[in-house]
Amino acid sequence: MSHTILLVQPGPKPETRTYSDYESVNECMEGVCKIYEEHLKKLNPNTPSITYDISQLFYFIDQLTDLSCLVYQKISNTYAPYNKDWIKEKIYVLLRRQAAKAP
Repeated sequence: MSHTILLVQPGPKPETRTYSDYESVNECMEGVCKIYEEHLKKLNPNTPSITYDISQLFYFIDQLTDLSCLVYQKISNTYAPYNKDWIKEKIYVLLRRQAAKAP
Protein backbone atom coordinates (compact mmCIF):
# COMPACT_ATOMS: atom_id res chain seq x y z
CA MET A 1 0.00 0.00 0.00
CA SER A 2 1.81 3.07 -1.28
CA HIS A 3 0.10 6.44 -1.34
CA THR A 4 -0.25 7.40 -5.01
CA ILE A 5 -1.01 10.75 -6.62
CA LEU A 6 -2.49 10.73 -10.12
CA LEU A 7 -1.73 13.78 -12.25
CA VAL A 8 -3.99 14.29 -15.28
CA GLN A 9 -3.92 16.90 -18.02
CA PRO A 10 -6.56 15.96 -20.61
CA GLY A 11 -6.09 18.94 -22.91
CA PRO A 12 -3.32 21.24 -24.08
CA LYS A 13 -4.20 24.06 -21.69
CA PRO A 14 -2.53 23.93 -18.26
CA GLU A 15 -5.88 24.90 -16.69
CA THR A 16 -7.15 21.38 -17.47
CA ARG A 17 -4.69 19.84 -14.98
CA THR A 18 -6.13 17.96 -12.02
CA TYR A 19 -4.87 15.51 -9.46
CA SER A 20 -6.33 12.76 -7.30
CA ASP A 21 -4.77 10.77 -4.54
CA TYR A 22 -5.23 7.12 -3.66
CA GLU A 23 -4.18 4.77 -0.88
CA SER A 24 -2.52 2.33 -3.30
CA VAL A 25 -1.25 1.95 -6.85
CA ASN A 26 -4.11 -0.47 -7.65
CA GLU A 27 -6.73 2.02 -6.43
CA CYS A 28 -5.09 4.63 -8.65
CA MET A 29 -5.21 2.34 -11.69
CA GLU A 30 -8.90 1.70 -10.99
CA GLY A 31 -9.27 5.48 -10.85
CA VAL A 32 -7.78 5.80 -14.35
CA CYS A 33 -10.29 3.22 -15.61
CA LYS A 34 -13.11 5.20 -13.95
CA ILE A 35 -11.95 8.38 -15.69
CA TYR A 36 -12.24 6.56 -19.03
CA GLU A 37 -15.63 5.11 -18.10
CA GLU A 38 -16.92 8.59 -17.22
CA HIS A 39 -15.61 9.82 -20.58
CA LEU A 40 -17.53 7.01 -22.33
CA LYS A 41 -20.72 7.85 -20.39
CA LYS A 42 -20.49 11.46 -21.57
CA LEU A 43 -20.09 10.29 -25.17
CA ASN A 44 -22.95 7.76 -24.85
CA PRO A 45 -25.44 9.25 -22.36
CA ASN A 46 -28.33 7.03 -23.48
CA THR A 47 -26.46 3.73 -23.36
CA PRO A 48 -27.31 1.82 -20.15
CA SER A 49 -24.28 -0.48 -20.25
CA ILE A 50 -20.91 0.45 -21.69
CA THR A 51 -18.17 -2.03 -22.49
CA TYR A 52 -14.67 -1.47 -23.80
CA ASP A 53 -11.47 -3.36 -24.33
CA ILE A 54 -8.00 -2.56 -23.10
CA SER A 55 -6.80 -1.25 -26.48
CA GLN A 56 -9.52 1.43 -26.38
CA LEU A 57 -8.51 2.38 -22.84
CA PHE A 58 -4.84 2.60 -23.85
CA TYR A 59 -5.72 4.74 -26.86
CA PHE A 60 -7.60 7.11 -24.52
CA ILE A 61 -4.58 7.27 -22.21
CA ASP A 62 -2.30 8.05 -25.16
CA GLN A 63 -4.58 10.92 -26.24
CA LEU A 64 -4.29 12.68 -22.88
CA THR A 65 -1.79 15.54 -22.93
CA ASP A 66 -0.26 14.23 -19.71
CA LEU A 67 -0.92 11.37 -17.33
CA SER A 68 1.53 10.42 -14.62
CA CYS A 69 1.73 9.03 -11.11
CA LEU A 70 3.73 9.90 -8.06
CA VAL A 71 4.14 6.83 -5.85
CA TYR A 72 5.35 7.13 -2.27
CA GLN A 73 8.61 5.35 -1.53
CA LYS A 74 8.74 4.53 2.17
CA ILE A 75 12.49 3.82 2.24
CA SER A 76 13.47 7.26 0.92
CA ASN A 77 10.39 9.12 2.19
CA THR A 78 9.90 10.58 -1.31
CA TYR A 79 7.53 10.24 -4.28
CA ALA A 80 8.80 8.57 -7.46
CA PRO A 81 7.32 9.68 -10.81
CA TYR A 82 5.95 7.20 -13.35
CA ASN A 83 4.77 7.82 -16.92
CA LYS A 84 1.94 6.63 -19.20
CA ASP A 85 3.73 3.42 -20.20
CA TRP A 86 4.18 2.40 -16.56
CA ILE A 87 0.51 3.21 -15.88
CA LYS A 88 -0.63 1.10 -18.86
CA GLU A 89 1.49 -1.83 -17.64
CA LYS A 90 -0.01 -1.59 -14.14
CA ILE A 91 -3.55 -1.39 -15.58
CA TYR A 92 -2.87 -4.43 -17.77
CA VAL A 93 -1.72 -6.46 -14.75
CA LEU A 94 -4.69 -5.27 -12.67
CA LEU A 95 -7.28 -6.10 -15.34
CA ARG A 96 -5.68 -9.48 -16.02
CA ARG A 97 -5.93 -10.34 -12.31
CA GLN A 98 -9.57 -9.22 -12.23
CA ALA A 99 -10.37 -11.32 -15.31
CA ALA A 100 -8.73 -14.37 -13.73
CA LYS A 101 -10.95 -13.97 -10.63
CA ALA A 102 -14.16 -13.57 -12.66
CA PRO A 103 -16.45 -16.62 -12.76
